Amino acid sequence: MSQIINHSFDAIPQSYLFSEVARRVAAFRAAHPERQLIPMGIGDVTRPLCRPVIEALKKAAEEQTRAESFHGYGPEQGYDFLRRAVQAHYAVFGVQLDAGDIFISDGAKSDLGNLPDLFSQDCRVLLPDPVYPVYRDSNLMAGRKVEYLAATRENGFAPLPGEDLRADLVYLCSPANPTGAAYTKEQLAVWVDWALANDAVILYDAAYECFIREELPHSIYQVKGAERCAIEVCSLSKTAGFTGMRCGYTVVPQALVREGKSLRQMWLRRQCTKMNGVAYPVQRAAEAVFTPAGMAACKEDIDAYLKAASVVAGALEELGVWYCGGKNSPYIWMECPGRQDSWRFFDALLENAGIIGTPGSGFGENGKGYFRLSAFSGEENARAAMERLRAWLQS
Repeated sequence: MSQIINHSFDAIPQSYLFSEVARRVAAFRAAHPERQLIPMGIGDVTRPLCRPVIEALKKAAEEQTRAESFHGYGPEQGYDFLRRAVQAHYAVFGVQLDAGDIFISDGAKSDLGNLPDLFSQDCRVLLPDPVYPVYRDSNLMAGRKVEYLAATRENGFAPLPGEDLRADLVYLCSPANPTGAAYTKEQLAVWVDWALANDAVILYDAAYECFIREELPHSIYQVKGAERCAIEVCSLSKTAGFTGMRCGYTVVPQALVREGKSLRQMWLRRQCTKMNGVAYPVQRAAEAVFTPAGMAACKEDIDAYLKAASVVAGALEELGVWYCGGKNSPYIWMECPGRQDSWRFFDALLENAGIIGTPGSGFGENGKGYFRLSAFSGEENARAAMERLRAWLQS
């Protein structure tokens, strides 16, 4: 009898990390309906869409009611107006992109899971550990073997390649999910030089670039030569609260060629077959994000999330708990008190303080003994959660 099931799924955890978190929280709520819990776990935003975005969305939706302005299937790469807006956004960082290299998508998660379609099953995949689960699971589902590069407290959770490192496809995220650690331009240059020397390709996740407030690169293309070795994926989910709207963009430079093949042309061919694009009203709303009024409103929201992160960071410093992140990122990566097991700390934090977080071990071997807190629930919740944490840890 022939085998019809993809048994590569056997290699991934049976429950997605955040699904397991939700399951445990649901069980706790059922057992303790009187308890008021504070969500500091999953990275969903809470601040509403800004007015420029809403006005653009309403206008575009109204256009869809008239035959002369109705839009059906859009261009495979996205509408020119949005690609030009993304192009102008990169110019602010000093990066000159060809609009033809920009692909509009329904979010970074989809593209990060789909980009491996461009690579063979035998491709050597290297992931940082701890790692955003999508990088790992999407490759394991496809039957690839993955290797891990340790991201640790000792290297600032921003590992660099050694001379003997060998890989074909490397995932980098900066500022990182889950740790909040960010690469400097000099560190990214080390990765770019290594990739060029080894004919490797970097998949660079820039979903949190909007949180950067220090002198750090917003794009890997700020590094010379990156256009010949890197694909960059970004999203409006955190930039503009589009977690429910679904819109992002991926840059695949024409200069990126491997084995005589243009990865840009391959990605275009893949998208033409497997995707019909993002809705016209959503793309108009996304265009509004990049206007002066839209960017100002988004910055106000991001600053509010960073203020909440600073509240968490301040409390951990006061309690003598080691952490990183929280400065250029909405995530705070803390050491579990007493270096206890991450899931045990999750349960104890839920039981004793009514705080929902994310166990570090769910992100990989090097996440054991660590815990991720998110600032997306806002400053008020952050202050309330930290008061509870103080009361519990100091009791």
